[in-house]
Amino acid sequence: MHSQTPTCGSIPPVPARAGIGGKPAHYAELLAARPPLAFVEVHPENYMGEGGPPHAYLEVIAEIYPLSFHGVGMSLGSSGPLDRGHLARWRKLIDRYEPALISEHIAWSRVGEVCLHDLLPLPYTDATLKLVCRHVEEMQLVLGRRILVENPSSYITPKDSAIPEADFMVEVATRTGCGLLLDINNVFVSATNNGFDPRAWLARISGHLVQEIHLAGHATIRSGELELRIDDHGSPVCDDVWDLYRETIARIGPRPTLIEWDTDVPELPVLLGEAARADAAAALSESPHAAVA
Repeated sequence: MHSQTPTCGSIPPVPARAGIGGKPAHYAELLAARPPLAFVEVHPENYMGEGGPPHAYLEVIAEIYPLSFHGVGMSLGSSGPLDRGHLARWRKLIDRYEPALISEHIAWSRVGEVCLHDLLPLPYTDATLKLVCRHVEEMQLVLGRRILVENPSSYITPKDSAIPEADFMVEVATRTGCGLLLDINNVFVSATNNGFDPRAWLARISGHLVQEIHLAGHATIRSGELELRIDDHGSPVCDDVWDLYRETIARIGPRPTLIEWDTDVPELPVLLGEAARADAAAALSESPHAAVA
């Protein structure tokens, strides 16, 4: 059983509508237009310096929109200890900006002092479950906040995996008190690459644990009859993922939803169009709208 989970206290909840990733190329236009977004999400690793233009822009953005901090470097699945220096930099940013949402990936990217700059899949075993839960609890304790953990995309299934991924995610949340960041594009990519049913995967997720959803585009590589989906965040959300999104929010209700677009980043109106599509899907959902802390 987990100890009392840190919460966000008096920080207002994020509306169950769409947000976009904050990109420096869009900052001036975003601040001038101030479109009606639910939130703006950034990678905290890009703001761990002391000052300069990144913080000058983010400080103004934070006055207009709730922030979501989405980490990519904690390596919750590494066998060694968490990087205490990285945790301290996280905590400093949280104290400075008080983001409404905080998240990381159930993946590994670090071996000792070597950072691989990728989000690599884990074997879902009892030993891995205990390791990830220990790291999630440590991260929450140091940050003084509840975090969300995201399902990664995968291209192979580790042979030692014994626990279905969705069950693993639910168990981590149950044991640690963290929430889930449900990346529906990652579910679709992993399902296509590894030959499982994405709808069956999603049906195993308890809706009350889901505090945020990610949507993104992906690339498809074909060689003869072989096909591989690559989670590159470089294109519009595909129709199959939109279908899964609509089905999911019809079941669990709308959630704060991020449009991820990290490569071949388009003009701001294209991102806003994807966000508007997510908002339209939520509006058509039969489930009641809700704000999520």
